[in-house]
Amino acid sequence: MKAGVVLAVMLLAAIVMVERGQAAITCGQVDSFLAPCLAYLTGEGKPSRACCTGVEYLKDNTPTTADRQAACKCIKDAATRYRGIKLDKARQLPKECGVDIGVPITPDIDCSKIS
Repeated sequence: MKAGVVLAVMLLAAIVMVERGQAAITCGQVDSFLAPCLAYLTGEGKPSRACCTGVEYLKDNTPTTADRQAACKCIKDAATRYRGIKLDKARQLPKECGVDIGVPITPDIDCSKIS
């Protein structure tokens, strides 16, 4: 009985946090979704199917404004960590994969303005 009550309270708390607009996506998730894209982003040909699948996963996992803003911050952070990323390729990635992720990939984007 006690375990059921504790579980119900934890579930309710998780729902309230999500409903209040707190991002559920983490930078680790964003990194793992986009890791297959590094070869493309550093200049090698077209994005792979695995890369585009990751871009699709990113879109599917950022349904709220808070999620898209969090993903934007993660993408900006990743752009500074990985050397050799070509910004023109980064900007074109969603289009090349045929996916609108709702987050422009540019280093000067103000993530707080993403809706």
